[in-house]
Amino acid sequence: MSTLPPLAWMQAFEASARHLNFTAAGEELGVSQAAISQRIRLLEARVGQSLFIRHPRSLSLSDAGRAWLPSVQEAFMRLAQGTAEVFGPDGRASVTLRATPGVQQYWLAQRLCRFHQRYPDIEVHIVTAIWSQQFGGVDADLEIRYGVGDWPEVEGHSLGREELSPLCAPALARRLKHIDDLAGETLLHATGFTTGWPAWLRAFGADGVEHRARRLVCDTRIMTLRLAASGCGVALAQRRLTEDSQALVAPFEGSIAASEAFWLVHPRGRALSASASTLWQWLVAEADEPAVQQALGSRLSGS
Repeated sequence: MSTLPPLAWMQAFEASARHLNFTAAGEELGVSQAAISQRIRLLEARVGQSLFIRHPRSLSLSDAGRAWLPSVQEAFMRLAQGTAEVFGPDGRASVTLRATPGVQQYWLAQRLCRFHQRYPDIEVHIVTAIWSQQFGGVDADLEIRYGVGDWPEVEGHSLGREELSPLCAPALARRLKHIDDLAGETLLHATGFTTGWPAWLRAFGADGVEHRARRLVCDTRIMTLRLAASGCGVALAQRRLTEDSQALVAPFEGSIAASEAFWLVHPRGRALSASASTLWQWLVAEADEPAVQQALGSRLSGS
């Protein structure tokens, strides 16, 4: 055989083999006994062998049918398992969300926990991407990207303006009295970001300090944060990623606006499922909440 027989024919065979009765197989599959009988005849013609032995009042498997049945049943079982893994055990569409490890650990995790508590029946699959070329494609319903939002293949919603601040372990922060003190420390650099240590130092009149400091360069932001939490140096990171961290503190008050931001996006021209739309709205509300709280606070203080 160059191709597999039609799925409906193999379903008819598998059900008939279990029941050893065409009528019972038809009831299970929602078709008539005649339809099952016809599918079995077509299947036997396709494979070139009889799969059943027809007795006057009963049915039994032929040697070929008995030998083939385990393979067919295993194939159906694996198909069912794969379908459940991707779309959920009850057949409802799950939601696949792609994000970087830093976003997942420092911003998404606690929010996803609250989302799951609120919507326990929506199954979310988290997919990791590090580099920009790992984003895109049809295997994710939603993505959280970092950039300026100029991706023509997606529709996006900015998760808000980003502020970059130095962050380090509390013990290290206690010995940093002035920005010039950074010259005696290790600055943790993350590659791939347009705004980094030189821009932050320049903004606070400490241009050139980075040339007198030790350097440790990582290819992910999350690694710089882990090193900073371990007391290995001072990282420069988005406040959003560390707003709930107990292991990192800001040794200085100053922050600068990043030229890039986090964006929640989905493929352009593809409608969101109900579950994906629910997660989208939840994440947008979570991102907007600090601004809402700040606005409320401003109104209250001015009243």
